[in-house]
Amino acid sequence: MVLYYHNYITERKIGLKTFFKEFKEFALKGNVMTLAVGMIIGLAFQNVVSSLTDNIISPIIGIFVGQNFDSLALTIRGATIMYGAFITAVVDFFILAFIVFLIVKAMNRLMAAEKTVAEDVKENAE
Repeated sequence: MVLYYHNYITERKIGLKTFFKEFKEFALKGNVMTLAVGMIIGLAFQNVVSSLTDNIISPIIGIFVGQNFDSLALTIRGATIMYGAFITAVVDFFILAFIVFLIVKAMNRLMAAEKTVAEDVKENAE
């Protein structure tokens, strides 16, 4: 029993060293670091989009509705449903989704153009 426990502890230490080594290799790869930077920029951009929606789009819609758009609510038996805040979140989502779509579309064009140039260079070299 003691030998088994000793082997378990020894294997566990070696396993943790290997785990942390693999994690370090994974975390320091270029793609992971690029993803982390993208996440940070995306979170900051999300704040800009939320501000746009809350401070510009919602008040403009509020002009037509006649009140602050975010404060639109429905009360049923004491429960308040804040559907204005939900609609604002949906507008935020669609703005972000549209911008991501435009970025992906631009990247696909650049990659296709780069691939075409590489093929032309390869054909000219032959």
